[in-house]
This record gives sequence, structure tokens and C-alpha cells, in this order.
Amino acid sequence: MMLASYAQAIEEYLKPEQFLTEVFAGNIPKPQVLWVTKDVAKQVERILGHAPAQLRQRYWYANGKSAWILDEVGKEDPITAGFVVTEGKISQVRVLIYRESRGWEVRYPAFLKQYQGVELQANQNLNRNIDGISGATLSVNAMNRMARLALYFDGLSRTEGLR
Repeated sequence: MMLASYAQAIEEYLKPEQFLTEVFAGNIPKPQVLWVTKDVAKQVERILGHAPAQLRQRYWYANGKSAWILDEVGKEDPITAGFVVTEGKISQVRVLIYRESRGWEVRYPAFLKQYQGVELQANQNLNRNIDGISGATLSVNAMNRMARLALYFDGLSRTEGLR
């Protein structure tokens, strides 16, 4: 019975490939890899509040924009979201897969549009507040952590000459 309720909570709104097709107008660039070194892992841990789950992060870059598909736990299960960063600012966010039983309102455009134009400050925080959603606090927090991570990774890929 527990498996049935878990299965019902999984909502795939957009496949990662579909997200990338949208972002890059059907011409998906070859994925690139950002290695999570020891120093990078320390920064990721500051952003997420826990150690990174992987040693490398795939991303896609073309025409001045990078796309990042990230996972972060809301309350109990991961949320998968796609972030597009252009010139150090978030230009698009989509919730791709939502696995929690509550808080799914974070997928709505009215919430996600708050991220447009957001930048990362030197202290690794977003440069503006994102309004929460009653009953979805943990999902909103997860989205904010992923937004910070996408911006951090984008900046790192630019400064490390990975493009």
C-alpha cells in the first residue's frame, strides 16, 4: 500500500530531453561535465546544506546559455528541475519531475517566474527573495537551493573556461 501512494506522488511534467529541446530550439548541444572537486564540494555543501550526491555534474551550453538539470530533496523525495542561466542570471526554470506528496504548486509558472533575472550574490544567496507557498515550504526551499546551485555551477563553468 505504501508503494501505491508513493507511485501516485510521482508526476513527470516534462522529460529532461524535452526540456533541453525547448531550451535549445531542437538543437541540443553535446553535454559537458563539471567535476565536483574537493573545493567545489565544500561550496556545494554550503549551498545545499549537505554533501553533493555526485562527483560530476552534466550541463549543456550553447548560444550564451547553460542548462542544468538538478535534483534536490524537498521533504522526503527528490524534485527534478531544469534551470537555464544566461549571463549569470536565471532565464528559465521548469519543474520536470515532482515526487513529493505535497508542495507540487512549485511547478506553476506564477511561482517559477520569480526566478527570472535572479543572480547569485558573493555570499552564495540569491539576490532577491522568492515568495513562498503555504504548505510547500520544503519544496520552495529545495527550489531555492537548486537555483543557487545552478547559478554557482554556471559561474564556475565560466571562470574555469569549461565552455
